[in-house]
Amino acid sequence: MSSGTVFDSGEELQAIETIRRGVAVSPELTEGIRGTLALAVVASVGQIVVPVVVQQTIDHGLGADSGPDVSFTVWMGVIAAVAITLTSVASYLMTTRLFTTSERGLATLRVKAFRHVHDLPLLTQSTERRGALVSRVTSDVDQVSQFLVFGGLLFVVSVGQVLVATVVMVIYSWQLALVVWVAFAPLFLSIRWFQRKLSAAYGVVRQSMGGMLAAISEPVVGAAVVRSYAVEDRTQARIDHAIDEFKAASTIAQRYTVISFSLGGVSAGLANAGVIIIGVWLGFTGDLSVGTVLAFAFLVTLFVGPVQMGTQILTDAQNAIAGWRRVIGILETPADLVDPGADGQTLPRGPIDVRFDDVSFAYPGGPLVLQDIDLDIAAGRRVAVVGETGSGKSTVAKLLTRLMDPSRGRVLLDGVDVRDIADASLRRSVVLVPQEGFLFDDTITANVRYGRLDATEDEIRASAEELGLGDWLAGLPGGLGTRVGQRGESLSAGERQLVALLRAHLADPDLLVLDEATSAVDPQLEMRIGRALERLMSGRTSVTIAHRLSTAEAADEVVVVDHGRIVQRGPHAQLLRDRDGVYAGLHASWVAQQGR
Repeated sequence: MSSGTVFDSGEELQAIETIRRGVAVSPELTEGIRGTLALAVVASVGQIVVPVVVQQTIDHGLGADSGPDVSFTVWMGVIAAVAITLTSVASYLMTTRLFTTSERGLATLRVKAFRHVHDLPLLTQSTERRGALVSRVTSDVDQVSQFLVFGGLLFVVSVGQVLVATVVMVIYSWQLALVVWVAFAPLFLSIRWFQRKLSAAYGVVRQSMGGMLAAISEPVVGAAVVRSYAVEDRTQARIDHAIDEFKAASTIAQRYTVISFSLGGVSAGLANAGVIIIGVWLGFTGDLSVGTVLAFAFLVTLFVGPVQMGTQILTDAQNAIAGWRRVIGILETPADLVDPGADGQTLPRGPIDVRFDDVSFAYPGGPLVLQDIDLDIAAGRRVAVVGETGSGKSTVAKLLTRLMDPSRGRVLLDGVDVRDIADASLRRSVVLVPQEGFLFDDTITANVRYGRLDATEDEIRASAEELGLGDWLAGLPGGLGTRVGQRGESLSAGERQLVALLRAHLADPDLLVLDEATSAVDPQLEMRIGRALERLMSGRTSVTIAHRLSTAEAADEVVVVDHGRIVQRGPHAQLLRDRDGVYAGLHASWVAQQGR
């Protein structure tokens, strides 16, 4: 995904700012945080009890001046057992709480991101490859989840353990505590540098992950085209390139991880060596007891372990924050098509009148696709919009159904600007049958119910009968239970269009918009679809975008679009009489193609 996509703000969010925004999006992450932190304190302090018990047992139990104190030693063992039990229980409860709140918060994040992707206009979605969008609500969120559940747990415990271990070390021997901190000073001083490098590196990793998923998913969906044109090698080369980019980005990120982890290992070795050498020397001079030296060895382990683990936590954190930043980038991308919701107007039922009031439209950075469009369509009329490919006629359908908003002017339905109509009302009253009737990998019943979710099978069959599709439906192997396959590939192109028409009829719209709805029809189904369309358009306003001018012949009025402007309008017969007009030329070309 290039750096110029719509979701890239051109600014690197700082880690703390990213976490702050992420928590604001998923407030569940902070629920019960005080109780969780209290459990973390108990778990951290409990780790320190054992070294203290060892020191007390050796110095005052086994090494007492009057001889071994068995009672004292037993009590120290009991205290150690209780401390270990409390630490285990506290760790379990903390882990459970962290897991529960993290998953709840991330479920909210995933739902919000998924819904926002669907709220974005098609124009915005088209600037992102589908695989990259999917990766943001799947793998990116998963990366955040892994860190919060496991890395977050380790981070909380590790910080507490290091702090408590340091305090106890200073109490026992400030000299040895200083040795440990000096050994780790290079690592601590370089953490900020590693954080910046890892943040940038894992930002590239998450980005290349989206690119790789897009490169892999596209040829899977377009497998027929890949095989038909024998471009397997080229397709594989694109996939290999995307995988290599991901591998290169991951290698760079892992290189920084290895350096930081190795530096931690060197620091740990120096700390252990220093403690042993200086501790033994202080022991011989009488400044430290045997129990204190042994306890200090335990304390160094409790200090070194979390610090070394911190390098891995740092890596996971940067990877997670990079993913978090990408998800937040989606959520903060404005949804241009804002639903007025409860403040929006509701359209009355019945055929809708349509008006384009001085409408112009241009894609970002491009020329005007539509220019100064003024068009009135009376309620109940059937209008066909025709024109050459690229003339702007399909844009009319997208503006009419509010898949996009005009750059200038207004689209009015029953005198109300579509931007002021509640989305629920708009989708109830206006239905688009697109050029390719997309079907989901399910049964015909499930696909048709997208028109009305509560429809019964009897109502679906009745709707099919009204469209004259009853015998076709009965002839299918499983009837309404026939599975259509991915994207409806188990059906022919014409049959997929029949399902789309049945779905639209079940929705019972007041304004029907058909975008090239008969362009993919095979000859055997053309008459059946023609009859179904005739019945579907009956009693409602309809706007048909078509190349097949047989639809225009049956329309009440034909609107001719050329280079983004309306150049002609009127009944089919009237437009044909203007032999120098655009429509007459289009019709003549179409007739010639039909072999008439």
